[in-house]
Amino acid sequence: MSIQVSKKPRNYKSYLQIIMISATFGGLLFGYDTGVINGALPFMGRPDQLNLTPVTEGLVTSSLLLGAAFGALICGKLADRYGRRKMLLNLSLLFLLATLGTTFAPNVSIMVVFRFLLGIAVGGASSMVPAFLAEMAPHEKRGQMVTQNELMITGGQLLAYVFNAILGVTMADTGHVWRYMLVLCAIPALVLFVSMLIVPESPRWLASKGKNREALRVLEQIRDEKRAKVEFNEIEAAVKKESGLEKASIKDFSAPWLRRILLIGIGVAMVNQITGVNSIMYYGTQILQESGFGTKAALIANIANGLISVIAVIFGIWLVGKVNRRPMLIIGLSGTTTALLLIAIFSMVFKGSAALPYIVLSLTVLFLAFMQGCVGPVTWLVIAEIFPQRLRGLGSGISIFFLWILNFIIGFTFPILLSSVGLSTTFFVFVAVGLLGIGFVYKFMPETNGRTLEELEEHFRSQYDKGDTKESVIKAQ
Repeated sequence: MSIQVSKKPRNYKSYLQIIMISATFGGLLFGYDTGVINGALPFMGRPDQLNLTPVTEGLVTSSLLLGAAFGALICGKLADRYGRRKMLLNLSLLFLLATLGTTFAPNVSIMVVFRFLLGIAVGGASSMVPAFLAEMAPHEKRGQMVTQNELMITGGQLLAYVFNAILGVTMADTGHVWRYMLVLCAIPALVLFVSMLIVPESPRWLASKGKNREALRVLEQIRDEKRAKVEFNEIEAAVKKESGLEKASIKDFSAPWLRRILLIGIGVAMVNQITGVNSIMYYGTQILQESGFGTKAALIANIANGLISVIAVIFGIWLVGKVNRRPMLIIGLSGTTTALLLIAIFSMVFKGSAALPYIVLSLTVLFLAFMQGCVGPVTWLVIAEIFPQRLRGLGSGISIFFLWILNFIIGFTFPILLSSVGLSTTFFVFVAVGLLGIGFVYKFMPETNGRTLEELEEHFRSQYDKGDTKESVIKAQ
């Protein structure tokens, strides 16, 4: 059936850019909320404030990560039911509420509760924003559009480090300086809410709910006329193919080809975390203090980590449009593992040396260049790409649930490990699991570059339905 939609004058490329920027404020909030704790902990932990021990320090940090795990899992399924746009609007309000709760928390218990709620918003945004962008983007621009969210995440972390340094240096004697660091997150939460009011719903989600006229209308706002109709027909065909199926549930992943995709999604998500990136994101100030910097110097030096992250992501966004995903991820993991190995070795060789803080800072910058330039962009992009439309929210949510659970474990145990076994041994552990991550990607991760989402679905179905033979996996790569 042909659907006619009235044409309106528009610059569809500019409108698509507005949609991308609006949605990725969820990534900015993700970045700021995970980065701000880096500088807030030294002040929050003082005896006249929350008086943190290594255990409660890990608990305050990791409660957000545990919340994020459940946020990714729950919000992904809710996004499939109610729509991506509506869920992002609701999450912006949760960001605001939880930010105010952490800002005014009088003790560790209240702080942990609101950090957990904040984590639900962070996790929801981490699963929904990439999926939403993947569904809005033309396939040849999908890699660059989805990885723009990674730029906003690292941009949020950089902003957190900059404000941490400014407030930490100028207001170090103010008892509640950490509260000023935390409350600044309310601003991007409000921006996300307002900006999402002008953003349309995903055309793929609309079509999946039988709202074909609205789906085509959105496509004609973000594509040229001819392409909008062609893409709508592809989406409509994919929806019809799934129309006889029941609602998405975990049982769907019992099919061999879908189970294989889910395991790949979970594996890629966990590989992102076993690099140890968030030990640097959350505890960068403490790592630099452990290596020999003072608190103020560590806060300022930590800005270098945020700055290189942003620069690396910009490079990664350019690179992801030029090369395949799989080799890009392997190169990135090789770089991060090498950097961690050097940190572990030099922390032993130069222990107590005046040069050690600068060596560690240089190597964390090198680590983040590989992490944010290669590993991060590919992780979020592949998770957003590989699942079929009907299961995209659920599959992404499950994958990112495991990402955040591992993130939680690392976030909780890192300060305990650092205080008990030291910097060198801690990073040797990350080197070992980093090698396992490289092996997983080399053996199991397929290539997704150069196909529409509908083509990817058909590709995975045809490849993995034939059986999980070594030959079929090689062909998929």
